[in-house]
Amino acid sequence: MTSKRLAASLTAGALVLAGLTASTATAATATQSETQTSNRAPRPPAKHATAIGFGGAVASVDPDATNIGLSVLRRGGNAVDAAVATAAALGVTEPYSAGIGGGGYFVYYSAKHRKVYTIDGRETAPATMPTDAFINPATGQPYTFTPDLVTSGVSVGVPGTLATWNSALSSWGTLSLGKALKPAARLADRGFVVDQTFRNQTLDNKTRFAAITPTAKLFLPNGDAPVVGTVFRNKELAKTYELIGKKGPSAFYTGPLAKEIEATVKAPPKAPGTTLPVMPGYLTTADLAKYKVLRQDPTKVQYNGLDVYGMAPSSSGGTTVGEALNILTPQRISKQSTPQALHTYLEASALSFADRGAYVGDPAFVNVPTKELLSKGFGAERSCLIDPAKAAVKPVKAGSPDGSYTPCAPSVATEERPDTEGVSTTHLVAADKWGNVVSYTLTIEQTGGSGITVPGRGFLLNNELTDFSTVYDPADPNRIQPGKRPRSSMSPTIVLKHGKPFLALGSPGGSTIITTVLQTLTNRLDRGMTLPQAVAAPRASQRNTANVTAEPPFITAYEKALLPYGHKLVPSGDAFTSAAEIGAVAALEVLPGGGYLAAAEPKRRGGGAAGTVYQLWPR
Repeated sequence: MTSKRLAASLTAGALVLAGLTASTATAATATQSETQTSNRAPRPPAKHATAIGFGGAVASVDPDATNIGLSVLRRGGNAVDAAVATAAALGVTEPYSAGIGGGGYFVYYSAKHRKVYTIDGRETAPATMPTDAFINPATGQPYTFTPDLVTSGVSVGVPGTLATWNSALSSWGTLSLGKALKPAARLADRGFVVDQTFRNQTLDNKTRFAAITPTAKLFLPNGDAPVVGTVFRNKELAKTYELIGKKGPSAFYTGPLAKEIEATVKAPPKAPGTTLPVMPGYLTTADLAKYKVLRQDPTKVQYNGLDVYGMAPSSSGGTTVGEALNILTPQRISKQSTPQALHTYLEASALSFADRGAYVGDPAFVNVPTKELLSKGFGAERSCLIDPAKAAVKPVKAGSPDGSYTPCAPSVATEERPDTEGVSTTHLVAADKWGNVVSYTLTIEQTGGSGITVPGRGFLLNNELTDFSTVYDPADPNRIQPGKRPRSSMSPTIVLKHGKPFLALGSPGGSTIITTVLQTLTNRLDRGMTLPQAVAAPRASQRNTANVTAEPPFITAYEKALLPYGHKLVPSGDAFTSAAEIGAVAALEVLPGGGYLAAAEPKRRGGGAAGTVYQLWPR
């Protein structure tokens, strides 16, 4: 078969796998062409939610970032190089979701070693942070969570993103940190075109941003959010990237910039007349200088003959997704009707969330029974509690991951604690022509993080410490402790088939990240959906609460069908965003013959961007 016929054959087969037809492909290309010829105003690059091709792939929420990752691959870089360059670009175009002021988790498959590696770049609590840091001394009660605690120095943890990039490049990349940052620095300098999502996110945070002088100056020029269609430039961030590129990560973790970060946290630059308290925090230059990423084994479970790898604690993503899959295994939801499968998925999620709350925290401070949480025996024991005809009363009790499992063992009573994890964050996937794959989730917590911009440096600081439980409880694995990493729900995932990559995916969304990844996996692996269909499908999230949080389209489609089971669906949405969306997946699938199908959101967050190096569809 000629290369042209092979490409045509792969394209046709991949379009079927993607749930697309040749007619839709032609229509999509025609629509893009019409848009380009009719709109001569400055605009972002063309954006496709699905792409099929060879030579490598990148998917993220943003077309500029995705294109930067693809350009690195086209110049001979590998998946790690592309992932770091894409992440740095997201720090420019998605500054309210990620950046060097935050942290994240990096999962990497090495084709050479046929092994999955991880980097824990989670933020840490300062060494002097007291266990009652979230308690207002004037009242003896917890600070008002939003906007007071969220918009404060108290919530800022020691950032780990830059250390993650440096560690990944040093271990597996081919580019220096400076070269990986160059495309993002150029993007920050020349600017990007503002879309409706960026404007909406700015307006959602207008009160918080206006309270901080450098944040208002950067993101609220003339007192308003940047207008859709205008070009937003961040020359301060461009210079910061250039500085780090020349001097390395030490420019961030020591020296003048570190002193500026400490000063900003300890004395947030409040705007005159603001009514927000913007309390000072505890982070110091000593905390920055001591920060280190952690290298640890990934989590692993087997599901439908596949090996599913995720992030171990301090993330709860790998253990909770993995346990839920083990709970689902005996249920065989691929054989169930759609209402039955959704009921089973929701119940499995509630059970795994009960165990997450009872047992998962930073393993440096808490004895997390990771092995038992991921054991088949524990999953089967929990699975037998699912009533096929009726939803359990929530919250359900935690199980006993003690190594001794019998069907329908009694549960352990646990206290229900409020979920304070922010719904922002971002995710990307990257793969190269050698078969290396990266799944990387990074964050600054809530949309806009702490709202505090380091003066003259162009980046927001995280408010990640709000992921700790608000009230200190010695029995709580996620209690505040100095130097501790708060529990996260970030769930970057890589799925192997016969030892080689098959799927890579992840999502933002706070604690709904776990259910988003779980639902996307079951959509693809059990419910007959293609990857783009699995990503686009309406979502619901059951996190061991009385009600099921669901996107409005999910409620419209399934509320009547799930009502007989006793599930009460309530619309999604939170105090930090005007959108009622759950997650924003970026994913890829390795096709037969070695091609890639990259998939991003078609609508959520304004739609994501997927691309391949040698793109067969769309052209």
